[in-house]
Amino acid sequence: MQERQWITTRRGELDALAEQLTKQLQEVQVERDELAIAERVLNRLAEQAQADAEAVAPVSAKVAGRAVLLIPHRSDAADEDALPSDYRKILAIVREADGPVQVRVVGERLGLETSVRGKLEPLRAKMTKLADRGWLHKRPDGRFTARP
Repeated sequence: MQERQWITTRRGELDALAEQLTKQLQEVQVERDELAIAERVLNRLAEQAQADAEAVAPVSAKVAGRAVLLIPHRSDAADEDALPSDYRKILAIVREADGPVQVRVVGERLGLETSVRGKLEPLRAKMTKLADRGWLHKRPDGRFTARP
């Protein structure tokens, strides 16, 4: 009879231990889930901080499978060093001019083949992008001037 009592007592102890371990396991799983969420939040914050830091410098991005440079707005960049070198050259040429300049004149100074209109279109796009970002001013007649 004592053996049955011992078995009953031991089973009760093991049931209590199993209940305690189940509760601890649930607490551990809840904490692990919270840590996973915290890790995702920290990763997102780190990505955002990196994106904010890179916004000042020119960044390469993929558009339609091609690498393109992102040009910062003039107000966002500390100075024109944030621009890629070809954009800085364009800006310098426009600044050196006595007045408004045509895309063709900038193309000639850069050594582009200006007799073929299609060769100037990428340059026109760059100059327009500089104007859109506040680095240059595009006049209604299509010529460009430097912003003060």
